[in-house]
Amino acid sequence: MQDLRITIVQADLHWEDIGANLASFEEKIWGIGPTDVIILPEMFTTGFTMQAGRLAEMMNMRTFKWMRQMADQTGALILGSFIANVHDRYYNRLLWMEPGGNFKTYDKRHLFRMAEEQQVYSSGESLLIGHWKGWRICPLICYDLRFPVWSRNRWNPSLKKLSYDLLIYVANWPVVRATAWETLLKARAIENLSYAVGVNRVGIDGNGIEYNGQSSIIGPKGDLIFTVEGVEATKTIELSANALQAYRDRFPAFLDADDFSIDSEAFEERDFLHGLS
Repeated sequence: MQDLRITIVQADLHWEDIGANLASFEEKIWGIGPTDVIILPEMFTTGFTMQAGRLAEMMNMRTFKWMRQMADQTGALILGSFIANVHDRYYNRLLWMEPGGNFKTYDKRHLFRMAEEQQVYSSGESLLIGHWKGWRICPLICYDLRFPVWSRNRWNPSLKKLSYDLLIYVANWPVVRATAWETLLKARAIENLSYAVGVNRVGIDGNGIEYNGQSSIIGPKGDLIFTVEGVEATKTIELSANALQAYRDRFPAFLDADDFSIDSEAFEERDFLHGLS
């Protein structure tokens, strides 16, 4: 497992304007130097809108093709969520796009009922743990941050591995709840002995909701490696594989974790083992 260069892209979003957002992010991406992973915010093509019927895209259409193009041109894994239409159901879908067109998807599990997201979008049923450059990566979306059971980093004794090394949240997280964002990102890193990265937007959306970013990179001890607040920013940081493993060797708290199961087909043992393979 080598060190991993990750790039966070904290940006203002053009409200419900897919073309303008793709053009803006393309310009930002072209300014990024060598990197392994590029992370964009939640619903980066539209902002956090409930107008799914008007803005949703089928898979393999505009945003999908754009992300494949960006991945091919940069040689990096690109992550970000958009509004997907799948068999006439709408999902807040994170797309994991690798150079060459290999892709995976994660549909937001926890829908933000205070904005009635659950009235518009369907909930995801499966956790995604992908593999890239020797790292096991678990990408999640915004409100998922509040639910630690879903993101629990479980130890598999037969494989002698934790399920992931890097936890990523893409978000549209308002400034009014900035303290929760900061606190929960650190908590997820500490409890899972993992790096945790949160990529949030800035600006004011079409509903008048303000966002201040606070996109952050947190170490496995809860230490703040990087954060940026209130402005558009693109930043590349290298995560140390050796530092992560050394800390896990010194402080293997996962060996004392309580066993549990989730009452859902989404987290059966076969899915966990598949994520580690």
